[in-house]
Amino acid sequence: MISEISPAGCPGAIGYRPPMASPDIAPAGGRASDRTALPRLTQATAVLTQEVEVVDEHGERGRVSIPAERDLTIYVDRRELVTLMTLGARPELLVLGYLLNQRLIESAADVESVTVDWEVGAAAVKTHAGIDRIEERTAQKVVTTGCGQGSVFGALMTGIDRLHLPGTRMTQAQLYALVNAIRIQESTYKSAGSVHGCALFTLGAGDDDVSLQTFVEDVGRHNAIDTIAGWIAMQPAQRLAGGRVFYTTGRLTSEMVIKSAQMGVAIVVSRSGITQMGHEIAQRVGLCAIGRATNRRFVCYAGVDRLVLQPELAGTR
Repeated sequence: MISEISPAGCPGAIGYRPPMASPDIAPAGGRASDRTALPRLTQATAVLTQEVEVVDEHGERGRVSIPAERDLTIYVDRRELVTLMTLGARPELLVLGYLLNQRLIESAADVESVTVDWEVGAAAVKTHAGIDRIEERTAQKVVTTGCGQGSVFGALMTGIDRLHLPGTRMTQAQLYALVNAIRIQESTYKSAGSVHGCALFTLGAGDDDVSLQTFVEDVGRHNAIDTIAGWIAMQPAQRLAGGRVFYTTGRLTSEMVIKSAQMGVAIVVSRSGITQMGHEIAQRVGLCAIGRATNRRFVCYAGVDRLVLQPELAGTR
């Protein structure tokens, strides 16, 4: 798994206190008021699986691994915002991506620090200048489909027509290479099941050239895509210069499609299918939505002009 990216001098996890007003402390090499700097992130760790005793259909006892699930309450400038249920693999990036995808912040540079402490299940976010009208903007919630955290603030559903996607195109060979990369990826799902996986790929110049940039698992696909959004926000622009492709094991719902488009992703691939609203939004913003992608099978639901078809690679029916 790709390690988390954080600025030099990032402190380790510390004991949580309800965020208090405190003097700005300038990071090494920069001023505290520098709004172009990346936020300081802790690197809180947690056990991702645990063993439990089970009884199978033959009445035989055994032990199996199951994924962890823990609550993480987000505080923004001393104000409690939301509690997420999460596996806990990359909590700081999850929090950052959540704020970005909910459009509560415009960029990672709006945040000074994210501090996670699993002992109390809390994440303290300190912004540089606060979040304008935060109570008003978080008042309306929309309950979404799926497991894990499944609610978004109403603002996510607005501004769809203002999304402009890059002209990314992908070959069928690259699609197959992407699916194979996921197949051989080590994962919590393989050892314990019951989690969703999401990944971000970039496309190279070669016919089947793809590069796995990051892979994330969580108890809900919502958390996984938010974590990837947080990861993207911490990367230098040149690292993601190639066309971006998002992969998920979960359904392509409206939320997943909108969040993908917000991340500058023009092609999404799912092992599962797509919902009606997900399909409508994909068509509306010009996003290529591919589902049922396993081995050499797939269905392109929308944006087929972004897919360079090579049917000879599919083999016999």
